[in-house]
Amino acid sequence: MTLSLILITASSERGALRYRNSLESRGAQVRLALSHQVGTSAYSMEGVSGLLLSGGEDVDPALYGESPDPGAGVKSNRPRDDMELALLRAALEHDLPVLGICRGMQLMNVAFGGKLIQDLPNHRAADIEGKEQSAYHQVFLSPGAKLSAILGAGGFLKVNSRHHQGLKDMHKSPLLLSSAYSLGDGLVEGLESPAHDWVIGIQCHPEREEEVPKAFGRLFQAFVERAQMAATCRAALASS
Repeated sequence: MTLSLILITASSERGALRYRNSLESRGAQVRLALSHQVGTSAYSMEGVSGLLLSGGEDVDPALYGESPDPGAGVKSNRPRDDMELALLRAALEHDLPVLGICRGMQLMNVAFGGKLIQDLPNHRAADIEGKEQSAYHQVFLSPGAKLSAILGAGGFLKVNSRHHQGLKDMHKSPLLLSSAYSLGDGLVEGLESPAHDWVIGIQCHPEREEEVPKAFGRLFQAFVERAQMAATCRAALASS
């Protein structure tokens, strides 16, 4: 059997660890594309059957036509932005499965022509006794969305939150569909591309598996299975 190979983008190996564990525990092989590798194999999608855009620094506001808000505390990593945009374009060109998490969902929205809110209250992790702890809130999953079908049902779920940027419908790319919303402030919590087979973004952090409902494990499983299908199709084409 041809194994799936999923590329995880991150700023460091430590930053990729939870994502890696969630994928490998479900049978995927993993390769890392780290931001300091720009200009090397990090741009390569050779042999890759799925792309995971992980959480991390803020997306450079210049990519959506804005200057950094001086009061927003924007901390961007433009080399990582450029790397991920190149990898995302390659994945979309071959209609490979893509999963964007937190920053990954935000970058996905920008790549499709959307914008971001540069600073948000009440969604970032808090420093409690020297330990960073997630915030939590309720989200509504749209019943007809791919995300709801994967998780098992639409409706309400309590999820974690570790971000200070995001988007509402007015900032969303017209090429993407919203699949989940935050009940408290209407922030978009999920995105998907109707023009691609499996391109899904979520704002919460399901790789922190102890902090989210167990249903989110199905998201990683579905992602790995789609990547497996892509790898099998590629192997069949190569041998024909």
